[in-house]
Amino acid sequence: MKKQFAVIGLGRFGGSICQSLSEQGMEVLAIDLNEDKVNEFANIATHAVVADTTEENTLKSLGIRNFDHVIVAIGDNIQSSILTTLMLVEAGVKHITVKAQNDYHEKVLNKIGAHKVVHPERDMGIRIAHNIVSKNVLDYLELSDEYSIVELMAGQSVHGKSLIDLNIRAKYGCNIMAIKRDEEINVSPDATQDLRKGDIIIVIGADEDINRMEEDLFDDED
Repeated sequence: MKKQFAVIGLGRFGGSICQSLSEQGMEVLAIDLNEDKVNEFANIATHAVVADTTEENTLKSLGIRNFDHVIVAIGDNIQSSILTTLMLVEAGVKHITVKAQNDYHEKVLNKIGAHKVVHPERDMGIRIAHNIVSKNVLDYLELSDEYSIVELMAGQSVHGKSLIDLNIRAKYGCNIMAIKRDEEINVSPDATQDLRKGDIIIVIGADEDINRMEEDLFDDED
């Protein structure tokens, strides 16, 4: 059976989730207070309705507790976001993901029972900042406050050296998850794997260890 999703708030973030889920063939209920937004997604989502999700009876009439996953993507109205999340928790929705505006908002959402809280703007800002600061960082995914997955571009300083030569795990406590060369991806590469300039190395580890490794091994001079 297809999973059923409900997306509450059809701004840039909620709208992109709604569209992506629909493109993947999922059943999606799109909800917003703004009729124009709802009309915009009428032909994208399975169903699109104008509704005030801070009203308990409205959520009941939508059968919200039957959905596998509800995403609360309400824009600037923090009060509506919190009230909606509280209603969803009380209704017993299996999985609730909520967009937070700031750290205080996140604390409240976690306290009232949101299963996952995301900061799309902050997280994108972090990724862009890492890309700007280092020419070697191609992409960055924060796993927690201290751990990340990073894509690094191999330069001349590691060209021709094997993972044994570099001894990355022992020296830096980081793990090489995969190496991408042209169109080929080698997942969990063998220690004898050599690196070439231009390879994309996907690393997981503590931020401070990844930074140290990048400075030592990947920070080629122009």
